[in-house]
Amino acid sequence: MLGFITRPPHRFLSLLCPGLRIPQLSVLCAQPRPRAMAISSSSCELPLVAVCQVTSTPDKQQNFKTCAELVREAARLGACLAFLPEAFDFIARDPAETLHLSEPLGGKLLEEYTQLARECGLWLSLGGFHERGQDWEQTQKIYNCHVLLNSNGAVVATYRKTHLCDVEIPGQGPMCESNSTMPGPSLESPVSTPAGKIGLAVCYDMRFPELSLALAQAGAEILTYPSAFGSVTGPAHWEPVSS
Repeated sequence: MLGFITRPPHRFLSLLCPGLRIPQLSVLCAQPRPRAMAISSSSCELPLVAVCQVTSTPDKQQNFKTCAELVREAARLGACLAFLPEAFDFIARDPAETLHLSEPLGGKLLEEYTQLARECGLWLSLGGFHERGQDWEQTQKIYNCHVLLNSNGAVVATYRKTHLCDVEIPGQGPMCESNSTMPGPSLESPVSTPAGKIGLAVCYDMRFPELSLALAQAGAEILTYPSAFGSVTGPAHWEPVSS
């Protein structure tokens, strides 16, 4: 079951039941396996999840307001889990601003999302948080961190993107994520959620099948690749690999 809610400008919410085979969503629901329903959502006898799309800006509070509206709407419609994209927290104008706006996991912004999860009573997949890690003072670099919150607002899993996107973009020059971001040290084991067992990844990780194979072999039923591809990198990476 798939439904759409749109709000101007640049906000989008889709609802789906992970157990159904929908070709356009094959990357999100890679080879879903039949399973008994743990939570009844809407009229389909499967859990309902929401995929929220936003256009982030450097204004973190405005971005939170936009995301919160979509998450509350997803909860109202009966979703048990809502996915937010990579860079849901902000997209800065340059690397220096990215580092300036970044926060630790224990910072104010993530606390607002934990409160939102508790308020709405649903799980949140925060697809790419600009995290100041414990090594921030030494490295002055951040992590691209996929954070999973349960319906009580507790952090149940964190995965730090291991494959950083350092590419030459025709007509635009190089894009070097590694200039400001550290690669994560390891994969995260799949996590049991009301929607199924979820494997965490981020964006450019999609280019590396060994990661998805390892997650699938570890029992993942849903592979997640929250992304913030641009107008050039999207057609070059997201569309060929996900089709």
